[in-house]
Amino acid sequence: MKTLQQAGIGETVTVKKLSGGGPVKRRIMDMGITKGATIYVRKVAPLGDPVEVTVRGYELSLRKSDAGMIEVE
Repeated sequence: MKTLQQAGIGETVTVKKLSGGGPVKRRIMDMGITKGATIYVRKVAPLGDPVEVTVRGYELSLRKSDAGMIEVE
């Protein structure tokens, strides 16, 4: 199991599953990160938080903890 948090800079991954639940999962889904979505990892801050990604043509910054809930392949 690989998470978005473990993806490297410049890597393009596909969302397999969202773990977690409740409002956090809903917020992630509202950002366009759903099963099957393609995510390009643009940058990772020096201390690893936040992670900048491109999803569905727009740029997002995700907390490391949120990125850890997104299973990718």
